[in-house]
Amino acid sequence: MVDLGLAGSRVLVTGGTSGIGLAVAAAFLAEGAAVGVVGRSPERMAAALAELEAGHPGADVVGVVGDVGEEESLRAAVDTIAGRLGGLDHVVGSAGIAGELGAAVDAVPAAGFLEVQRVNVAGPFLLVKTALRHLRAGSAPTCTLIGSDSGFVAVPGMLAYNASKGALVQLTRALSVELHEPFGIRVNSVCPSIVDTPMAREGLGRDSWEGVGYPVSTPEDIAWLVLSIASPRSRAVNGVSLLADHGYHARSAFPA
Repeated sequence: MVDLGLAGSRVLVTGGTSGIGLAVAAAFLAEGAAVGVVGRSPERMAAALAELEAGHPGADVVGVVGDVGEEESLRAAVDTIAGRLGGLDHVVGSAGIAGELGAAVDAVPAAGFLEVQRVNVAGPFLLVKTALRHLRAGSAPTCTLIGSDSGFVAVPGMLAYNASKGALVQLTRALSVELHEPFGIRVNSVCPSIVDTPMAREGLGRDSWEGVGYPVSTPEDIAWLVLSIASPRSRAVNGVSLLADHGYHARSAFPA
């Protein structure tokens, strides 16, 4: 077995009640970390905690309902979890929304566009801002954000989402520069293509991925990458937005 050096660490995961965030929380628990999750839905929070506790009996896990796009709501959730866990060593920003898909630019409501930026861009910023004082006191602290290949490539009908994930790539770089030298905090992002999550199924209108003609990752695939980057063994990795798209970004779209 590979020792990632995460046993005993204290971890906070936003968007931790489903999809990638839930898989990340479970993976940290499996490594012996204590985990706090933040999510907006009390019902999904209760179901997620029940699943995590059943899968990891005796593990130290706590959940707090909060909105990542509202500073005071998120600050209260972060401080509650940090207090419960005795501090924070790692935070993972997995909360995100897809927004309206399939609409052309002149049909995208301004309010809908801004809501995607509020959750997908302001949310990670506020996570780092509100967790910073705890991370400063943490052990080999890291912040890992969940981006997307949509921050590097684009398709019609995903304007708000593309813009938000492109911003996340630069936010990762900026935070990594600002926080590493004075505080030793590493900031990276993991940017998958399609992952089999409830959000992806709903957004793309799919009940199954069978026969789609392209690879689909599992949430556990992405969770492994998050833990690998957060590991103290990856101490040289900072400011990286890791594409996890099965190599599709390397393919030319030209027929020649």
